[in-house]
Amino acid sequence: MKVFSGSSNPQLARDIASYLKIELGRCVLDRFADGEIHFYIDENVRGEDVFVIQSGCFDANFHLMELFLMLDAFKRASAGRITAVIPYFAYARQDWKDRPRVPISARLMADLLETAGANRVLTMDLHSPQIQGFFSIPVDNLMAAPVIANHIRTLQLENLTVVSPDAGGVGRARVFAKRLDARLAIIDKRRPAPNVAQVLHVIGEVRDQDVVIFDDMVDTAGTLTLGVEALKREGARRIFAACTHPVLSGEAVERIERSALEKVFVTNTIPLKDKAKNSQKFQVLSVAELFGEAIRRINEGSSVSSLFA
Repeated sequence: MKVFSGSSNPQLARDIASYLKIELGRCVLDRFADGEIHFYIDENVRGEDVFVIQSGCFDANFHLMELFLMLDAFKRASAGRITAVIPYFAYARQDWKDRPRVPISARLMADLLETAGANRVLTMDLHSPQIQGFFSIPVDNLMAAPVIANHIRTLQLENLTVVSPDAGGVGRARVFAKRLDARLAIIDKRRPAPNVAQVLHVIGEVRDQDVVIFDDMVDTAGTLTLGVEALKREGARRIFAACTHPVLSGEAVERIERSALEKVFVTNTIPLKDKAKNSQKFQVLSVAELFGEAIRRINEGSSVSSLFA
């Protein structure tokens, strides 16, 4: 087994390698003078079980192209099996034709990964679990819920209610609420345009409750902060948020700072931006051990399913 890292999230890759008690594989990853990506493997990988760790974060287009070139290099170097470890799977939000003349970008991503040379994909909290069906290779979709739930239990919140920020996330929130033995509420939302959200009302009882808004990602934080306002109007007592992927585009950090959120729990699938690092409202929970254990089991050919419990 050999583990290599792209440039998107080197700290997570180092943490995963530390859990596995191995060194990261040697490679050179830089750019030509015109900005094109230059990559080569600096050790023999023939017949090896190779894992390439790369998130599609920040400059997603650059990092994905970097990943495709790395996969192609390992394929041409005769690696035995190549697993693309993608903690944050970018381009997952367009997974069906919600209107005429639009791409299904998640399906295109699947095709590109397979063409580049991936024999398997390991990811976390896909925006839509059915994206696994776009692949003709094995896909393991880990969940951050166990890590986040274990931390929330330490807060000893009273009268806990888990809130789904929209109807699409109800299934995810319901499983999370069951894990915490909490109630469930839903925010009814209409989205008139991409990245523009309008909250209408809260379905469920949240008055005098400690609530946790649970979602797979926080991007512009528009949906999140409008949800916080709606929950406050309905009499929620303490409001937290828990999101796997801290994308935090645009003025997301400023919106969260101005909101009534006490804390936003995120994982390290994406490195936290500097503005968020300097904020007291963010707390990062590590998923390195979860990915490390999944990688170890895939390498050994043992069951990964218990990691979903």
